[in-house]
Amino acid sequence: MKIWSYSRPFTFHGHSCEIKVTLTQSETISSLFIDNFLVDEQYIKYTDGITIFVHPLRTPSGFEAKVEVGYFNWRNVGIAVTENGRLVHESHPGEDLSYGEALMEDLYGMKEHASEAGESKWAQNKYSIYADLGLAALFFIVSKVTGDLVLAAIVGGVTGLGLIVLQRFVKADLLGGFAVFGTIMLAISTAFSLVLQDSYWVQMKSTALGLFTAALFMADGLLRQGAYFGARFERYMPGPLHHNRLAIGMSIMGIVSAGGNYVVAENFSEDFWLMYTTFLDFPIFMLSFLVILRWARKSEGATA
Repeated sequence: MKIWSYSRPFTFHGHSCEIKVTLTQSETISSLFIDNFLVDEQYIKYTDGITIFVHPLRTPSGFEAKVEVGYFNWRNVGIAVTENGRLVHESHPGEDLSYGEALMEDLYGMKEHASEAGESKWAQNKYSIYADLGLAALFFIVSKVTGDLVLAAIVGGVTGLGLIVLQRFVKADLLGGFAVFGTIMLAISTAFSLVLQDSYWVQMKSTALGLFTAALFMADGLLRQGAYFGARFERYMPGPLHHNRLAIGMSIMGIVSAGGNYVVAENFSEDFWLMYTTFLDFPIFMLSFLVILRWARKSEGATA
């Protein structure tokens, strides 16, 4: 399923050419068209990272070149056409198309330097991650089976509160590093669904609570240098991070996510919103999160 696409048209020796970059749920696809005919297509799965696509360009009249396609910032794609070693076209002149690759190299470097820490953190937090995924799946399944978003929200909230009770009787960490805060937010979320028993407000809950949470993260990052949220989020991450930057970055991401939820809820069907909030926003979240990690990562030798 297509989530987003970019179109970068250009002309090469009288031929109408176009690069189309398509983002799906699982991969990025780059396609080269010459005179409306598909001549080359490449793809990379999100799990394999981000790369610069290089398309061979050969026109029917015999001219040859190569087309490089890559991210020049966290949200936009550009192209560069080179013929015989000479740059003949740029969609965004002067931009560095290797931004995405550099981002992934930074993250892979962080992973290599902290592989043991990452494994220990996964072992420490895997049950809380399973619990989060289970709650999301439960909300989606109940919504699809019953067609009632209010009921799904209440069932999810009650189940989440049940996990808090269960935590008292099991050794596995089901709540992660946000036990107190998570309990409070889950209680607020459940109360929200019970008081405002309307499908529209169930959809708006992510926006309202998202903005509220983003404000708390921003306050923590600016006023307390990330001492609460930033420090707790770091326990999930491989490698040391600046707590204040992590908290501020998560706040910005929360604001963007809340805005996206509002736009989808206001302009699309309830079924599409359910699909979006359960599945489609994940690639956007991951790309944004990678940018935040790059910004928040401590350089080697840094202590603060």
